[in-house]
Amino acid sequence: MKKLISPVWLPDVADSNYAAALAYLSLKLNTAQAEQIVSELRSTPVTERRANDLLRACEYPPLPFSDPGVRHEYSKLSKGKSLSPILVVSFAMGADIADGYHRLSYSYAVSPYELVPLRLVEFRE
Repeated sequence: MKKLISPVWLPDVADSNYAAALAYLSLKLNTAQAEQIVSELRSTPVTERRANDLLRACEYPPLPFSDPGVRHEYSKLSKGKSLSPILVVSFAMGADIADGYHRLSYSYAVSPYELVPLRLVEFRE
C-alpha cells in the first residue's frame, strides 16, 4: 500500500460538489426536496466531525484504498491539490452522505479519528 498523505481540505465546498449532491439526492427524494436540501447545504456553515462518527451515523462502511474513487482522492493529494469538504444530510432515521463518500473513506484510512470538514443539514418533510 502507498504511504497515505494526510488530507488537506479546502476552506469551502467546491461548486461541482453541490451538483453531485443534487444528482444523488434526486434519486432518493423528489426534485423539489433535493433542491431545497442543496440550497440549505450552500448556506449552512462548514463544521467538523470525526471520520468514524460520520461513517457510523450514515451506516456506511469505509471504502477500501483499492476503490477507484478513494485512489482518485489520493492522487489529488499527491499532486498537491486539496479536498472539498463533504455534504451530509441528517434524516429522522440516520444520516446520509450527499457528496464526499470517497473523500471520507480516504480520510478514515489515514485516521478514523481524523476531523473531516462538512456541511450538515437536517431534512424536514
